[in-house]
Amino acid sequence: MSLSAENQLSIERYRQRAAGYDASAQRTMQLRLRTIALLQLKPGDVVLDVGAGTGLSYQPLLQAVGHSGHVLAFEQSPDMFAQAQARVQRAGWRNLWHCPAAAETVQLPEAADAVLFNYVHDISRTPQAVANILRQAKPGARIAMAGMKFFPWWTGPLNVVAWLKNRPYNARAADLRQPWNLVQPWCLDFKMQSTQAGMGYIAHGRLHATAVAAAAATATTAPPRHSLNVA
Repeated sequence: MSLSAENQLSIERYRQRAAGYDASAQRTMQLRLRTIALLQLKPGDVVLDVGAGTGLSYQPLLQAVGHSGHVLAFEQSPDMFAQAQARVQRAGWRNLWHCPAAAETVQLPEAADAVLFNYVHDISRTPQAVANILRQAKPGARIAMAGMKFFPWWTGPLNVVAWLKNRPYNARAADLRQPWNLVQPWCLDFKMQSTQAGMGYIAHGRLHATAVAAAAATATTAPPRHSLNVA
């Protein structure tokens, strides 16, 4: 499967920012850790880090799952993945699998108990990517998300600020109205809260077993909505 124009644009944008990414990501590190905490990881769990970037989430995820657990990860940007690979080599982590791959096509070595979508806007706005990822998670898997969104509609021009902040990183920079709503239908007990004075969000839920079974059986990119109970 060849990369779409949007995937190629995303790769190019991260090529320009990979060198300074870790420094810039420190501004949202506390949100990253809050999102990871929502996964309620325990020793022995398998957790998937979606679009893992430079691997900044690896250490807290590995600490949470312990020596008996596994961290799975993928990243399509060669420049970002190179930094993640160097991070793994420096740390000598053993119970981590990661590969350079796109979300639409990545094949995981095992099913995940939990899935982290941390600031991976283009992935969470692509139905094929969401379906490919969630079909490979265990029914009932915990899901947690964080990212940017538009301010409430009545703030008007403030949303230009959100767009400008998102545009250097993502191909779908203007798709910020409800950036979680492709993942939400796959979930039970889905909850969302605003962060960063309304320009960000954190969300979490549990993967619906019926949705996974239906998607696997029909190879669709979205679960049947009538089978879901979304909070």
